[in-house]
Amino acid sequence: MFSQLAALAALAGFVAAQQVGKKTTETHPKMTWQKCTAGGSCSNVNGEFIIGANWRWVHDKNGYTNCYNGNTWNTTICKDGKSCASNCAVDGASYASTYGATTSGNALRLKFVQKGDYSTNIGSRLYMMNGASKYQMYTLLGNEFTFDVDVSKLGCGLNGALYSVSMDEDGGLSKYSGNKAGAKYGTGCCDAQCPRDLKFINGEATVGDWKESTNDPNAGVGKYGSFCTEMDIWYPGEANSISTAFTPHPCTTTGQHRCEGDGCGGTYSDDRYSGTCDPDGCDFNSYRQGVRDVYGPGMTVDTTKKFTVVTKFLKGSSGQLSEIKRFYVQNGKVISNFESTIDGNPGNSLSPEFCEKQKVAFNDADIFANKGGLWDDHYANMLWLDSTFPVDADPQAPGKGRGSCETSSGVPVEIESAQANNQVVYSNFKFGPIGSTFKQP
Repeated sequence: MFSQLAALAALAGFVAAQQVGKKTTETHPKMTWQKCTAGGSCSNVNGEFIIGANWRWVHDKNGYTNCYNGNTWNTTICKDGKSCASNCAVDGASYASTYGATTSGNALRLKFVQKGDYSTNIGSRLYMMNGASKYQMYTLLGNEFTFDVDVSKLGCGLNGALYSVSMDEDGGLSKYSGNKAGAKYGTGCCDAQCPRDLKFINGEATVGDWKESTNDPNAGVGKYGSFCTEMDIWYPGEANSISTAFTPHPCTTTGQHRCEGDGCGGTYSDDRYSGTCDPDGCDFNSYRQGVRDVYGPGMTVDTTKKFTVVTKFLKGSSGQLSEIKRFYVQNGKVISNFESTIDGNPGNSLSPEFCEKQKVAFNDADIFANKGGLWDDHYANMLWLDSTFPVDADPQAPGKGRGSCETSSGVPVEIESAQANNQVVYSNFKFGPIGSTFKQP
């Protein structure tokens, strides 16, 4: 999986073993967030975070033998998907010492590299919880989501991410008989990229046809993937100190589903667009839209200091999503999203019209409309976020320059050493009706 810093606000998830281990007590980090009303009054909510199951220790349910070690399966214990799910357990997590994930008050801090007593952990993925056993569900339509973020210690090739996906609220616990762990242990992951590096999907192990990664000692790619609708509020990798974007990824299906092989589409398939979801989405990246002097160190949005991110999901007269608007707040100043300077693609928000014109201006396939419209990367080194991508393209060509990082940057083995102390801090989460989480002039 991507070596990345990630936090997830779940709408409806990485899945590893389905039984519950008892070697380490599972204690979720606690963090308060605020639920706001139409009048602008906000009240504290006691929330929790949980680390995804793909990061957890997977062992035989009666002992300490690894079911998955490095990037390979123990085929003695895991002969097939169903028996592996029955024989193996996902255990509790030590969040601070193992993963470098800590909370304090209304803040969540994620470290990139955490050196523990027995191993070194790279990256993490956390999910917001409603209590101990259910993911936090949000209805974005007609509402806004606001948070503070500090990306001053997050550089090229790294992914400071916050996004929403339509997972099952209980992580698939009630839907799949082979899943005994559920949301409490981070199961049920899906997204529009249809990840195929998941160890367990739908209560079964992906042990068959598993191919170990050639450049990631902890990951591989399996036969199956898990897909669902995704809204990148501050993800994927689309928010470091160099570049930022927000991106909806529609699907023609509802909720989490399992797919197989190249039929999944997305990052891990030969045919990127063969699945039921749009892996590209329609993104607003100011740098990519030709505005290259507004977001970054010392710029209008100064990424050396903490700032507030506001995302509004506006409902049109038809009752459907009509527009996604972005604001920033820093030093008491409200900063509207920046106007695109791309010929034929004006605007500073995402709408059906903007997205249609963007695909034409950038000469991109319009999978977004076809599917319904409105993370350190071992596959592409995060260059699609903060550099020129494809790497042989002219960085001045429309849509190809996505950030100022060099095309040689982002190599995982290099940044895991040189940028081991990188981190991201999220705080002051707020959610409520349009106009309720911050004062707009």
